[in-house]
Amino acid sequence: MEAEKWGRRIRAFRKLKGFTQESFAKELGVSVSILGEVERGNRMPSIEFLKRVSFLLNIPIEDLTPPVENKE
Repeated sequence: MEAEKWGRRIRAFRKLKGFTQESFAKELGVSVSILGEVERGNRMPSIEFLKRVSFLLNIPIEDLTPPVENKE
């Protein structure tokens, strides 16, 4: 569930910045299948992966962080 939230946010920012999945994976130095797994929520991104994503997208890592849900 948590990985899915990260993946959706990464995908949204990637598209907003005009990257295709292929071009972004190449810039990140990972395969398209790994990026796809992260974006679909099948793989939890590591902190190093998130740092590279935020650097390439030129956004603070905090912008990638899913909002905390209140469970009241």
